[in-house]
Amino acid sequence: MKARLPIRMQIAVLAVAGIFPWFTAGAQGSVQSQLEAKYQLTKPTDDKSDIVTAGAVLVLQKDKLLMYPTTTQVPPVNTYSGGRLSEGAYGVHQKLQGFGSMIGHPPPQTVQGRQFVTGEKFWVTGIAVQPDGVLFSLFSDPYQDIRYYSQLKFIFPKGSNLSADQVLSLVAEVLTVQADDSAKSDDGAKPDQAAGGDAQQPAAADAPAAAPAAPAAPAAPPATVEIGQTPDQVTAILGQPDKILNLGPKQIYVYKDLKVTFVKGKVTDAQ
Repeated sequence: MKARLPIRMQIAVLAVAGIFPWFTAGAQGSVQSQLEAKYQLTKPTDDKSDIVTAGAVLVLQKDKLLMYPTTTQVPPVNTYSGGRLSEGAYGVHQKLQGFGSMIGHPPPQTVQGRQFVTGEKFWVTGIAVQPDGVLFSLFSDPYQDIRYYSQLKFIFPKGSNLSADQVLSLVAEVLTVQADDSAKSDDGAKPDQAAGGDAQQPAAADAPAAAPAAPAAPAAPPATVEIGQTPDQVTAILGQPDKILNLGPKQIYVYKDLKVTFVKGKVTDAQ
């Protein structure tokens, strides 16, 4: 005879069983919204030949991400687990194709995939949070008129219950978002105004050079009074005297700092 749980315990078990799926779905929804906020989705055309709405540009941080041309029916699924990026069964299939070609027996359908490496860029067209990981759908720009696509699954460690921040950190090990350069250029366009000062206008490159200053005029020669000059010649040089002393045949023109003596209408002394 099987032992039965008390009624209260049965109710508690049923309540937890009902809450757990709701709690799990709520946690997945939070991770989903945070991932889509950081890795904004791109919408391609239905035939995957072009982009309708561009989202975030993703930069690959690991080597050897396998992508197939969008003309193939199914994209390859790469995996990331334990710090390692793997091509999985699709990579093995790719190598078997090459091996078959070497021995002269190529498979019926050969897919010319492309290996993306660290630093290459592409778009994300879908994000799906799953119980055991997160699946990214990726889409590239044209390479020689061929667009590529693939899926990349980030596998959670077994038995783990990662938080949203931990999931974002896991994805960032492989995919980062390219910084928006336009915002940087806008911020750096007017550094003086951003700091609260008046921006100085740069000098015009084609502004004419300033004309050289005119040479200074040569200094006038000092006034010179010589023996034998007449009173008219002296006044022409020194101007009218402050005083004139008439002493018979002698006249003395008194200036502020000079006395000029005339005898019989000729300069005989100056002091």
